[in-house]
Order: sequence, then structure tokens, then C-alpha cells
Amino acid sequence: MSTTPDAAFRAAVTATGFVLDVPVIGPAEAAARVVESWQDGAELRRLPDGRWLFTLAAAVEIRADRAPGLPVVRTGTGGSATLGADVSRASSGQLALASSGLTVLQPIAGLAELDPSGWLDLAGLTVHRPRPLGAAAPEAAPVVEALPERPRPDLRAAAGIAPPTERARRLRADAPAASRRSLSRLLPRLRPSAVVGPAVVGALIALVPALLLFTSSTLLAPGHGLHGWVLGLVLAVAVAAARSRRIARSAGAAPAGTGSGAAAGASGRAKPRRPLFGPLLARLTMRTAGNLVRGRHARYLRELTRAFEQRQWEDALRDAIRLSGERAAGQESWLALGLPRRRTGELRATPRTGESGAASPLSGLSVHQHLAALYRAAAEDLERTGRIDEAAFVLADLLDAPAEAVALLARHGRTAVAAELAEGRELAADLVVRLWWQAGERERAVRTAHRRGAFASAVDRLAAEAPDSARELRAAWAAHCRESGDRLGAAEALWPDETLRPSAVGDLREAVVLGGATRSRALPYLLALGAGEATRALALAVLESEGDPVVTGRSVLAAGLARLPAADPAVDRELATAAARTVVRDGGFGGDLAERDRHASHRALLGRADPLVAADLAKPYRPARNGGPAAAVHAAADRPGTLPVLDAALLGSGAVLVACGQAGVRLLTSDGRTKAQWDVPADQLVLADHGGSALLVATYGPTKEITRLDLATRTVRPWTTLRARWIAGSYDGRHLITGDGEGIVVLDALAAGPTVVWRELGGGERLVGAVARTADRCAAVVVSPLPDGSPLVELWRWDLPGWELRSRLGLDAFHPDQCVPLAGAGLLTALPQKGVDGASDRTALRLVTGRPPAPDLDVAGIASSGPTADGDDWALPVPDPAGTGFQLHAGSGVIPTATVLFPGADLRHAPGLRRHADAVTYWHRSGRVLATTGDGATVLANLRVTGTR
Repeated sequence: MSTTPDAAFRAAVTATGFVLDVPVIGPAEAAARVVESWQDGAELRRLPDGRWLFTLAAAVEIRADRAPGLPVVRTGTGGSATLGADVSRASSGQLALASSGLTVLQPIAGLAELDPSGWLDLAGLTVHRPRPLGAAAPEAAPVVEALPERPRPDLRAAAGIAPPTERARRLRADAPAASRRSLSRLLPRLRPSAVVGPAVVGALIALVPALLLFTSSTLLAPGHGLHGWVLGLVLAVAVAAARSRRIARSAGAAPAGTGSGAAAGASGRAKPRRPLFGPLLARLTMRTAGNLVRGRHARYLRELTRAFEQRQWEDALRDAIRLSGERAAGQESWLALGLPRRRTGELRATPRTGESGAASPLSGLSVHQHLAALYRAAAEDLERTGRIDEAAFVLADLLDAPAEAVALLARHGRTAVAAELAEGRELAADLVVRLWWQAGERERAVRTAHRRGAFASAVDRLAAEAPDSARELRAAWAAHCRESGDRLGAAEALWPDETLRPSAVGDLREAVVLGGATRSRALPYLLALGAGEATRALALAVLESEGDPVVTGRSVLAAGLARLPAADPAVDRELATAAARTVVRDGGFGGDLAERDRHASHRALLGRADPLVAADLAKPYRPARNGGPAAAVHAAADRPGTLPVLDAALLGSGAVLVACGQAGVRLLTSDGRTKAQWDVPADQLVLADHGGSALLVATYGPTKEITRLDLATRTVRPWTTLRARWIAGSYDGRHLITGDGEGIVVLDALAAGPTVVWRELGGGERLVGAVARTADRCAAVVVSPLPDGSPLVELWRWDLPGWELRSRLGLDAFHPDQCVPLAGAGLLTALPQKGVDGASDRTALRLVTGRPPAPDLDVAGIASSGPTADGDDWALPVPDPAGTGFQLHAGSGVIPTATVLFPGADLRHAPGLRRHADAVTYWHRSGRVLATTGDGATVLANLRVTGTR
């Protein structure tokens, strides 16, 4: 290449910028060249002679004669220079310019900057504000604690009894431990040291009275010689040692206030602590000083009897001993020598009473009968004289008959106190609801009835006493169902009262919109109310439909028509005839009725059907299956969809509700066509058991944003944002089960914000994984600490909606990644099995139930992860033998129901399943959904999720 100056201007150079001669080409042309060559991070400065220095963010390779200006190159010294200038003179931060045959140096930092943004004319342009591809995590709303507090009515306070006498305080003793007197008068004077003092002083305090006791007992008891003294000395030393240890512990511990926060959950009440040496010392004392002890208790009994007979209620009720009923399961009895502690404060029935579990010389059968008769006579006398609170105290706290105390309080108009006592003592739920309703606490009555499932029994119990109040409670029941989206439940709650039936028409029409079994259950009610031609035509269409009788709902409709005749006789005969034909065609009513009810329902239909048709109809007959049930094999779509599927469920109407993450939620037909679409991000669906509503959950790390979806009106409303580790996949329409770091948290989904209405576990108990839930029960794996600090792993099972703990099954071997709890069946574990060559080629599914073990279910292939479950249904994914997808082995309990093939699907994304509306839905993130009947025999939907309609 030529090295002449002219050749340099025609050569290709690596330019770091350009000098534009603005006085020659003009500002407009210069600006156009700058905009055309602009880079993100470029700079534009003005030179003293009017030219512009355009510095690029990244150097470019360009021919000098085609550059927008005079090229600027990087020098070896770190400076910049234009072509034709002496490059050796420019140092770092300087620009060497060729001007009139000379080289001029310019410091770059001292040049004035130009802003090219002012050259742009934005008039007429539409501004589009960009949105983030991934939505930012919203802030969690504050959680409101609204846990139902157990009432603590205090009838003792209402009775207005004066404080205990000095003599009663001197006789006071703790029931569980051996007889002992209060040391509060002595300890303030002694001031023992922090370590040695308490033990020494405690030993001296306990040793002196103990020696006196056993010395006197040995002298008074005939036939006791030296061995009595030795035994007395040994017992005195033992008592002193025990007392010194107790005092040392209490002195060494810092005084702390007793917190009022109740332990979350219902894992059980604290059991009374059994003394270590108390029972042994008490029995030895009875052998050496029995006469003295028995005399003390006999004197107490005589004085107590005299007080009751002379109606000295103040002293009698304060010094009376409680007659407990049956001892709690597993609670042992031990011997105590102390007299009962005298009661302080007001005398009234208390909702929660603690039992010491101690037996005493007063525990004999004859003494018990004597005191029971004494107390019952006192309760009757107190009621006759109008001392209702004291009479209730005797019944509830002394006779341990809280139900009688509640009846007494309600009989005398103390309804609110009776409700508190009934709820605190955990009496029948319908009784508690009735009392709260009569006391005017309507909202509390409704909450209690829903939480304990007692609406129906409470209405029946109230109807016998106050029909108008029962009608109001029934209307409140229906309103509660309607608010939670259960339209059919609201209509069924109103139906028994004929005056309320017309108000159920709106609920029934919205239930028909939901389709499926819900529609079939609602149609007979509408026909019984005299619905028009459109309802009759719809009922006939359902009865004459093809397909599975349970899925289409015609078996449910036939059973409903047998129970509820239509208001119009002609319509009733037509529908009864069609229903009778349907029953014969389907071989019965399906699984909706028991065997005895099937025959009665069939006879009812024939009695109202066309006589000629009824005479020609054969009896329903369904052939029995030969052999046991075999798992059906189904294949999902052979290619993925265009939208991701993060959750899916087949609804009762036959439509499929799909959550597609940030792409929103879609309601699809069974062949994939879009019926409805909501632009609401969701990666989890929480379906109500009644099928009328759902919650759409969008997860942003630990934060979850929840939106309500009404499936009848197809409207969405934002609800709240909360922090939760997991959320159960179904709920009862109101109570949403979630989990935090330790235990179970139940939220009121109908409240304005996240409101906690129940907590389970806590106090060291820790939840492992999520909860398996069905409509009436749930189960979870719980780890509890043992006294020695080691963990105890158990499977807990509760009954819903009241959260009654029903069982705790110990788990010897638990692997969190291989196990999943089932709501009612047990714990399902996937165990790899070794082949003949020692390699693992199969997986065994083992169900631990606490009963005799069932045989393992053996499946081909090795599961890369543990099974997934919903309620009692489970699925285990294993790679396809061909290596092109995976197989999903599914079942319910120990029974395999189906094998679903997902061709070409990637197992790095775990598949899912859901049981809802007597159907099981399987899905994979690749955009494929397949739904079957509950037994896995029939495919109800098989589709790919795409963005098209």
C-alpha cells in the first residue's frame, strides 16, 4: 500500500470518531450524518473553530473517503488524532488536529458538549410505555388475625363470692403433688443466694416439718419401732431434696409474665404433670401416718357437709372438691395427700377446667356418691332461690355436668352465658349455634355453623322452639352459601321451608348455568316451582343425551325427578316417562343412589310415567364386570400447544379451566376452543368444592396475588396479595388453607383482606410439604420434637370443616422427595427397585396406612421425582421406554386407574393432576391437557392449548 498522504485518505482505517466540518457542509447535513452513525454511548463536542468532534462508543472499520467526516484514530500514546496530523504529539485525553499544515492539540474534556436529542421532532408520534416482561412482585397485604377465641365465662365472678378466709388459705394445697403448704411467708425473710442458698434453705424448710410429721406418726401408730423412725428419716430426706430442687429451679429462673397467646392449632391440651416422687411418698405416708392423713380428710368432709346442710354457700362452694367424670384416655391416677385448693374470686361455671388426675382418700365410691347428692341438692336449692350463677357453677364445675348448666342458664334467659359455656366446653355444635343465634350474635352463629358443619342440625333444633328464628337462620345459611358461590347449596338450604322457596329461583337459574351434575340437580327444583317451556326442553335434552350418564348428568337428573315431581302434571308425566327410559337404557341410576333407594326411585318414576310405556319397560340391568379393574391407557396430544399450562381442571359443565401463567386464564371446550378468556396472570387454580367459584393465584417468589373468579357470571375481582409458602388446590368456598414456614393457616376468602380464622400446629410442631385435602378431610406430614430433642415424624389426619384431629400415624421411614400424603388413605412412597443385574429399572409404590400393609404396586421405569397427589388421587411420572416422553401412572388409594402418555414431553417440568367434579384432569407445561372419568375408563377431554379461538 502507498504511504503517501493522499493514499492514507483512501485507505480503510479503524476510526474511533470523526471531525465534521460544519462551517463547510452546514449544521443540517452534519446533524444528519451524526444521527445516521450514532451509537449508544457516543459523544458530540464542539471545537473552537466551529467543527464538531463526534466520538464513537466502539471503533468501526471504514474507508476514509466514505466516512461522514475526517476520521479520528487512536494513537500509540493513548490519545486521538485526525488523518494528516502528527500522531506522536497527542497524549492521553488530547486530540491532534491538522490545520493549515500544522498540528494543533485540543484537550477533549475541555470541549463543549452538544445534545443531539434536541434535533428530534416527536410531534405526531405515539408514545408506547414499555411493560416488564415479568411482572414485578406486588407487596403483600397485612394479615388480620381473627382466630376464634374460646369463651371463658366466669360464673364465680358473677356470683359475687367474697375472697377466701385465712383458715382456707392455710389449708390450701396443690392437688397433683404431695401435700405441701405455701412458702411465700418464709421465702421473703430468708433471701437465699442465687446458687447454694435456695437448695440449702429449701432442704431445711422441707426437712423440719417432714421430720415432725414422721416422728409424730411413728409415735402415734402402734406397732412401729425402729424401722418406722428409719423410714421416716428416709422420707424426710427425700422430701427435702425434692423441695430444694424445686426452689433452686424457681430461684434460678428469671420471673416472666405468663403470655396470653394460645398455641396455634388443636394438637391437644397440656396434660397434667405427674410428680416424680409424690405418689411414692404419699403411699408410704399412708402406711406410716395413715391415721393422721385420714383424720385430716375426714375432718374436711364433715366440715364441708355441715356447710352445705346449713346452706352456708359462701364457705361450702369455695371449699368444695370437683367430682370429675371419666379420666382422659391415657391419663394415669396418682395419690395426693393435699386438701383441695380453696377457690378465689367469683363463683360461676368456667368453660375450661383442668384436671389434676390425682386420687385421694376422698376419691372413694361412697364419698363420691355422698358429695354428688350434696351438690345436686345444693344446685336445686340455689335455683329455687334465684341464685342462678351459683347453681350453674355447682353443675358445671363441681358435678362436671356442663350440659345441665347450659340448660339451666338458657332456661332462665342467660343465653349469652350459656352459649359461651357450651362453646368453651365443646358441647354439640348445633346447641352452640342455636344459643348464639338466640343471644343475638348472628355472625358468630353463622361462622360457628360453617366451621363445624352444623347448619342443618342447628336449624332443626331451633325449629322446635322458635320457628321464626329457625326461618331466619335458614335464610342466613342460604346467604352464606350464596356469598361463597354455592348457588345450589343456597337453594337446597331454602327448600325445606315452603315460604322461602320462591327466593331460591335466582340461585337455581345460576346453578343451571354451571352445567354438569350441578345443572341436573337444579332442574328438578325449577320444574317443581313451575318453570316454563325452556326448562322442560332442557331437562328432556339432558335425559336424551348420549355419553357417560354420570358425566352428562342424566343419571343425577333422573334421580332428582324421581324425588321431586314437576308442578305441571302433564310436564311431570312426560319427564317421568323420559327418565324411566333413561334408567333402563343406562342400567340404573349410576352411583348417585344406594341400592335400596334405586328400587324406590324407579318405582316412583314408573308410577308417574305414561302407563303404556311403563308397562313395556324392562327392569334396569347392568352387567357385572368380570375380574378386577384394569388401568386404562390414554395418550395426550402428540404435539405441544403454543401456551404453557401451569394448572387445569375439568369443570362440571364439561369445559376445561386452564391457567397459563402470565398469558392469563382460559375456559376451553373439550376440543380446545376458547369459550371465555381473562387477562389475569395465574399459575394455580383453587377450585371451590361446589364448583361455583375459583381463586386465581399468581406467584411472584414468596408473594402470591389472588383474584376471585365467579364461574356462573364469569366475572373476576381482585382479592388480596399475601405471603405464603403454599396454597391448597381446593377450598370450601370460604376457608382457604395455606401454609407458612411452620404450620397451617386458614384464611377467610370472603373477607376484604387476608384474615386468619384458624391455625394448626405450632409450639415446636413443623409441617413438611403441603396438605392433601378433600371436601371432608385432610392430611399432612408433621415433625414434632421429642423430650430428648429427636424428631418424631407422623402423618396427621383431620376431619373438616371443624379440624378435629382423628389420627397420628408414626412414620418409621420418611423421604420427603419420594413421599406424598393422601387425604384419607395414608402416605404414598415411591421406592426404586433393583433388577437382576443390580440396576434399578422399576419403581414400587407403597402405601402406609397404619393397617395391615397392602401389596406394593410395581410400575416399569424409574421415577425421577416422587409422586404428586390431589386429595386421594395420585400420579407418578416415569420416562417413556422409547425415550421420547413420559408415562403418568395414576390411581386412587391403592387402586391404579389409568396410564397417561405424554409423547415428546420433557420431565424437567413436572406434570400435574386434579380431582374435581367426579373427573381427574392431567396436564403438562407443554400445553397439553387430558381429563378422564374418576375410574380412568373414559376420556372426557384431550386438547392442546393455543392462543387461537
